[in-house]
Amino acid sequence: MSVDAFSQHPPHPFFGVAADCLTIDGRSIVEIAAQVGSTPFYAYARTHLNERVAALRAALPQAVHLHYAMKANPMPAVVNHMSRLVDGLDVASALEMQVALESGMAPERISFAGPGKSVMELRRAAAAGIVVNVESELEVERLAAIARETGRRPKIAIRVNPDFELKSSGMKMSGGPKQFGIDAERVPELLKKLPELPLEFYGFHIFSGSQNLRADSIIDAQQKSVALATELARVAPAPVRLLNIGGGFGIPHFPGEKALDIRPIGENLHDLVERARSSLPEAHLAIELGRYLVGEAGIYVCKILDRKISRGQVFLITDGGLHHHLSASGNFGQVIRKNYPVAIGNRIRGTKREVANVVGPLCTPLDTLADRMDLAEAQVDDLVVVFQSGAYGFTASPHRFLSHPQPIEILL
Repeated sequence: MSVDAFSQHPPHPFFGVAADCLTIDGRSIVEIAAQVGSTPFYAYARTHLNERVAALRAALPQAVHLHYAMKANPMPAVVNHMSRLVDGLDVASALEMQVALESGMAPERISFAGPGKSVMELRRAAAAGIVVNVESELEVERLAAIARETGRRPKIAIRVNPDFELKSSGMKMSGGPKQFGIDAERVPELLKKLPELPLEFYGFHIFSGSQNLRADSIIDAQQKSVALATELARVAPAPVRLLNIGGGFGIPHFPGEKALDIRPIGENLHDLVERARSSLPEAHLAIELGRYLVGEAGIYVCKILDRKISRGQVFLITDGGLHHHLSASGNFGQVIRKNYPVAIGNRIRGTKREVANVVGPLCTPLDTLADRMDLAEAQVDDLVVVFQSGAYGFTASPHRFLSHPQPIEILL
């Protein structure tokens, strides 16, 4: 049995409770649902986005640039808001690039990563003047060919696959054979060829992993990334202007997990900034964060359609599920399924408690949002709220599965 979501994952200051009902910035979840007009929906709290960035700015050196990785949540309203808070945007597709450019972010502060960029995407990136994080020698050749055809000099940063990884990460994206980046040992040869090509060298991108809650692991990877970039810069054709050392900052999702302590990370970055000033004097040191910036700012809300008992277990059947929130269902990389923090939004504590399963309307046992969780006793038309839903929720889910309507997104 899982513990109550609110005792294990207390709401953030902008998530409150009034009259036993969840509130966001003083507005009840019932009022917000009425404004949206239907369920299911995702709601993102503008207040938290502001506070999260402000807290990071206070902990990190002023010289460190903060980039938002749009893949975590590419909703245009969210991107437009974030573009006014951060120093750069990182995109992973042509559509994300379009949203980033429409946000007003300067093109040279937008970078494009991904191991399989099409020629069309490379052409659009070169035309827009954004920085392409090249991930293979073929991408370099293609951009050089585009430069010769168009007369433009595409901006490139080399994504490096180092020989180390971000330990204790939810997803490891470096070390060993990977589809991401160019192996570190092959980068010097490529750097030596760049002076012959009509490309503008900007720097390096070293992204080692994601969803990490251990400050010591992040510090270790950041130190190794700066050391590697310093070594590679010795054979670079021009001074390094951008050194993106990735992110990896995680958020707690499951019982027993503790929030990442960013204080030692900030202290380490102060040291790295000083080191980079001497070894990479023209470089802007950047960290690239997605989930950490937006994950805790979002909730997913669905409505209970039916309540049934099966052999002694309570099942709350909702109009939402894995087709809207694949990660909360446990089918987005979890080896052993664990519950996201879940609550009955209009009965946070309730007059009675029960152990219940929250499931969706789909014809599969995988469609589970909460497995035997301690919740307020709920009834038909009550609202189920899934917290930690601001990242990899809406766009990471198979909306067309079984042809149910897709959810709505709002920025509050």
